[in-house]
Amino acid sequence: MNQTTGGQFPKAVILSCIDSRVPVETVLDQAIGDIFVARVAGNFENVDILGSLEYSCKAAESKLVLVLGHESCGAVKAACDGVELGNITAMLDNIMPAVRKSADEVKGEANSSNKAFVAKTVENNVKLTIDRIREKSQILKEMEDNGEIAIVGGVYSLHTGKVEML
Repeated sequence: MNQTTGGQFPKAVILSCIDSRVPVETVLDQAIGDIFVARVAGNFENVDILGSLEYSCKAAESKLVLVLGHESCGAVKAACDGVELGNITAMLDNIMPAVRKSADEVKGEANSSNKAFVAKTVENNVKLTIDRIREKSQILKEMEDNGEIAIVGGVYSLHTGKVEML
């Protein structure tokens, strides 16, 4: 811990869900000072998250952006079910593009009772978030195009404890 008191230079920034079953540093076997972690229910980007990702890469020289979804995500399930409640409604709007995409790709009911639909929506949410990061952040797109960083996605399995890269 003492080696981080004078500054920080984490190798990666992880955009993850707030889910308490996915402690990012533990899941990725990282110590204090190794990674930045930005968390929001449903692991999507917004202006504050984008600013945090840009700071991580441009100012602190992180080399990797990982968008990390996870199996059985409550925010994704709520979006699949069209939950409307306070500020949660606007938050879930960020996940709806993935819900709509999955509805075209998966057979059966387009709600949280369909495990295949939820799993596909988790995956699509990660992929669409990566697309929007590139679209909305000129800084990160240029850094990726120049080979300075990589922007990747994965899904954490609660059952196996492993991350499947997409």
